[in-house]
Amino acid sequence: MTAAREKTPDAPENAGLLAARVFESAPSRSAAQALLREIAEAKSDTQPLLPAQPLALYGAGDLGRLARDHLRYLDIPIAAVIDRNADTIAADPGWAGIPVLHPDAVEPAFKHEAMLAVSIATSPFAPLQASLRDAGWTHVVPYYDIAESFRDRHPLSNGWSAERFSSDEVAALTRVLDGWSDDRSRAHHLQFLAWRRLRREWSFGDAPVTVGDRFFIPEMLAVLTESEHYLDGGAHYGLVGRRFVEERQGRFQSLTAIEPDEQSRRTLHQTLATLPADQAARCRVLDTVLDETPQNRNFHEGLGYASQIASTGRTSRHTASIDTLDLTPTILKLHLEGHELPALKGATATLAVHRPILMATVYHNADGLYATADWLMHTLTRYRFLFRLHSWCGTGAVIYAIPEERG
Repeated sequence: MTAAREKTPDAPENAGLLAARVFESAPSRSAAQALLREIAEAKSDTQPLLPAQPLALYGAGDLGRLARDHLRYLDIPIAAVIDRNADTIAADPGWAGIPVLHPDAVEPAFKHEAMLAVSIATSPFAPLQASLRDAGWTHVVPYYDIAESFRDRHPLSNGWSAERFSSDEVAALTRVLDGWSDDRSRAHHLQFLAWRRLRREWSFGDAPVTVGDRFFIPEMLAVLTESEHYLDGGAHYGLVGRRFVEERQGRFQSLTAIEPDEQSRRTLHQTLATLPADQAARCRVLDTVLDETPQNRNFHEGLGYASQIASTGRTSRHTASIDTLDLTPTILKLHLEGHELPALKGATATLAVHRPILMATVYHNADGLYATADWLMHTLTRYRFLFRLHSWCGTGAVIYAIPEERG
């Protein structure tokens, strides 16, 4: 058993910069538990951030568009969006009325006055923050930390912070860290915990964050057959489902896409309609809100990625459990904005009978710290469990569970 060796110090020299820490290699079981104790014992003062004006966004990609729509919903003005593809973005009607600037075109006075909210999660935050500070920006923060201040009005929930762990939680976390099937999973889980508990950016040299393979890691792709029944819970626009079909080159039995948001579901139908006719014929769409048990719930619709069961929702929906849907999945993917664990508990019989490959996001609430993994490790027998990060700032965390009989 070897400890994870560090390459850089824990704290930055420049006050106000996010602490970054780089290890050469993923930790063994014993080293992982030592690092967990360090996270559990460290002091933290993380808290949501209220936006200051003028407020600017850095990045106009997927997260930038989500941040734009989120701020519009909250009626919070955006003073500018900063992006290296400014000319292309300025021509996009979605950014109409918002100044779009190349980083080199921003005045020094604006850099000093503005809060710059980074709406990028596909690269590490700490070096980007340091680079922006060196370029003259005074106040650089992750966008999701701002979003957390408005959870009473909008349920977007990627910026939450973990409270101090109790002794029982440390015991559960220790159990889960020990239960992962490889050291890379332990590295990514610790990286996730360090951000959520301390807002410190850890990384491990031989366990990189991979952005492009979310839900399609090599370990999963290697065991697929031509007889897969793919169940896509939280299908959104159908991009993950379409990629599954493309990865399989049409060699699959069926695809069931579940999407309860009306606007997203319209686009989902359009996405699946672009498939060749023989493949599209094997796909169907269900308008269902997944839950542990059938009941009436408030559903917040019309929010794109963020539509979900939430107290802020004004639409009442009757939910369904997976066990009541008479489905036979061999692959189950869940991306339910924090409602993955209840949906899994509502699929207990389906999991036991059909033993699907499982892929579930775990970064939208504190269930992702250990509760979802702990339940799966206790419930599923003869599975191997993997934890992977597919983006930064505590996001993109997915649990993969693969039945041992798959090889």
